[in-house]
Amino acid sequence: MSIKDNLGSRIDARASGLVFYSLTPPKITTEAERVAVIAGNQVARLKDKNIDGLILYDIQDESTRTDQERTFSFIHTIAPEVYSRDYLAELQVPKIIYKSIANQSEEQFCNWLRENDTVDYAVLVGASSQQQVEATRFSLNDAYEARRQHAGKLLIGGVTIPERHARKGDEHLRIFRKMDQGCRFFVSQCVYNLNDTKNVLSDYYYHANEQGIDMSPIIFTLAPCGSLKTLQFMEWLGIQVPKWLYNDLKHSKDILESSITTATRIAAEIAAYAAEKRIPVGFNVESISIKKEEINAAHELLQNVIQLMKPFRAEHSLQGRLQPSAPAY
Repeated sequence: MSIKDNLGSRIDARASGLVFYSLTPPKITTEAERVAVIAGNQVARLKDKNIDGLILYDIQDESTRTDQERTFSFIHTIAPEVYSRDYLAELQVPKIIYKSIANQSEEQFCNWLRENDTVDYAVLVGASSQQQVEATRFSLNDAYEARRQHAGKLLIGGVTIPERHARKGDEHLRIFRKMDQGCRFFVSQCVYNLNDTKNVLSDYYYHANEQGIDMSPIIFTLAPCGSLKTLQFMEWLGIQVPKWLYNDLKHSKDILESSITTATRIAAEIAAYAAEKRIPVGFNVESISIKKEEINAAHELLQNVIQLMKPFRAEHSLQGRLQPSAPAY
């Protein structure tokens, strides 16, 4: 069985224990020689990691989403499908391409589908504001329908945001609607608020049971934080960090190490909660910063998560269920 078929079969089987790592491609202003060096280093660090897939982000300017000033200036990055094809082919793991439909027309998106028919996995991401949708007259729902008509073999996932559930209380229903539109797995925004995360999982579980619906895997994103500036950028992105945790990180003697410990504990608690209810979950690790120490920390966190998920990954169980108890980390 190929690595592609293996990931696809685990997603279709609603398996638990999937572990992804995610990267943001280099900025488009980066010289080609430097891009090759960056990619080479990434391949070298990840080739021996026991991960199920590599997520490549499609970064967009989200200035219309909030009035707050962006912590870091926005610069376009290399398209993820291009970076995957031209620079990461040596890395023999499935690539999951994020595709933002912001500022895309239906024609542009359909052209993208045709031009990238070798992409096996994608996560479609909606516009960050209603103004963008109105300007293009092309919504995420339209993108799902276009994919159904023109790229039915493309295995797609959706984005879920636990913090949105705290405001609107319907994130679990969004997940089920996206499942109806073809999404077979979900990747969350970075989570630091455990309460919001467990609230989504609870509503997801009970609604699925009441309606007799099989649950798709939810992959929760984790990231270390190495500075107050990174922490502020995380909040600008919409990541909700509880006040008590913000204070603990801010006053920590080693904010980076504290964030690794915190993220690992969050993963263990999510895994344990999901195990009790047999909700299929996994984890995605990212580095929000491009600083070397924060990237190193992300790899340390990744290793912790791989260790945490070993019992679930060993099962591989095409039943897609966690074991009754998750190991304490």
